[in-house]
Amino acid sequence: MTANATSNASISERGIDEYGTYADLHISTGYGKATQRMRWIEPGTFLMGSPSCEAERWDNEGPQHLVTLTKGFWLADTACTQALWQAVMGNNPSYFRDNEQNPVENVSWNDVQEFLRTIETLLPGVEACLPTEAQWEYACRAGTTTVFSFGNQITPKQANYDGGYPYADGEEGEYRGSTLPVKSLPINAWGLYEMHGNVDEWCADGLRTYDTTPQQDPLGPLDSSVRARRGGSWNDLAKDLRSAFRIGYNFDYRYDGLGFRLCLNDSPVLLRR
Repeated sequence: MTANATSNASISERGIDEYGTYADLHISTGYGKATQRMRWIEPGTFLMGSPSCEAERWDNEGPQHLVTLTKGFWLADTACTQALWQAVMGNNPSYFRDNEQNPVENVSWNDVQEFLRTIETLLPGVEACLPTEAQWEYACRAGTTTVFSFGNQITPKQANYDGGYPYADGEEGEYRGSTLPVKSLPINAWGLYEMHGNVDEWCADGLRTYDTTPQQDPLGPLDSSVRARRGGSWNDLAKDLRSAFRIGYNFDYRYDGLGFRLCLNDSPVLLRR
């Protein structure tokens, strides 16, 4: 579905706070209104993947290797909400519809591409995309090297997952059995909410094979039907929320724990500087 004649989008506010630079993307269409805060993620270098000693890791998470991202990017501070999807697309495919601030789910990678192209139509000059796997993990870690951005353990007070299956020697906790509205749980050091749990998040690329060679702006394969998803969902085990955890899905796959987080490449429209 495409936006109607009364549709428009704008950057309604820009500023700097304790987490860094932000810009608020405001969407207004005949289908609804929504505002999404975008966070500027500075370029930098980080250690991608998990060490061989990390409990419950998968083999495809190693070996760890240095990754340098040479360009900054804008990343939504939350997963895309049902309100934002409705305003852009004019429908709501989600299973959990009790709150429009719940993350949209039940969307395929291909569905998300249509959403991104519509964003570009609404705000000419913006390049909308999904984060690459490397960009996603860099933002999730937010400068940390621990298993989770909150440390080497996680609880349902920090993330939405099946608390009946804790990580490693952690304690059992609450299992909510559904998504939560975005911003319900603690924020990470770079101003991003729920990078762990609530909904899995699509990435732009497929799963590349890691080696020890330092990488610059790595990109997984795009010539297959598989795309990476990251972060874990409300229905996943704690081990699946680890910063390094990675798995691929077919790009037409949908389920009620799978959403995404909007990414924008830098452009004059966003006036970062």
